[in-house]
Amino acid sequence: MILVEIHEIVKRLIKKYGTRNPFKLTDLLGVLVVFEPLGSAYGYYSRTHRTKVIHINENLPYIQQYFTCAHELGHAVQHPNTSTIFLKKNTLFSTDRLEIEANTFAVELLLPDEFFSNLSYSDYNIHDVIKEKGIPEELLYLKYLDEKKFNL
Repeated sequence: MILVEIHEIVKRLIKKYGTRNPFKLTDLLGVLVVFEPLGSAYGYYSRTHRTKVIHINENLPYIQQYFTCAHELGHAVQHPNTSTIFLKKNTLFSTDRLEIEANTFAVELLLPDEFFSNLSYSDYNIHDVIKEKGIPEELLYLKYLDEKKFNL
């Protein structure tokens, strides 16, 4: 998938369900979320007997669970028939196509375009937003904005 397609998928989901919250979206889409101890893994997506399941490490801080849920929701929406393991501590910035697509989905979901148009009118900055949403700064380059990638 290319960035434009992922941007459009996210836009349609938000319009249809009226939320950017990945936990609310999983509920609305019928994706089960399970919190469990996963060691060093942040989470992963699986599909068993037509049931989509997002597994999230219960030992993560909430903000990391939030981003992990958004990332795994990206797999559930874009790669529904592929079970994946995500975010071992040293593989956050994987070059694997499926992981890049899921990261792009998460960044698009959690970082609204409107934020950029209001940025100059606020004391709130890009670093505040990504910290609040749990988006790793290193993934900001995945943001698609006005038919181009966002760059710091």
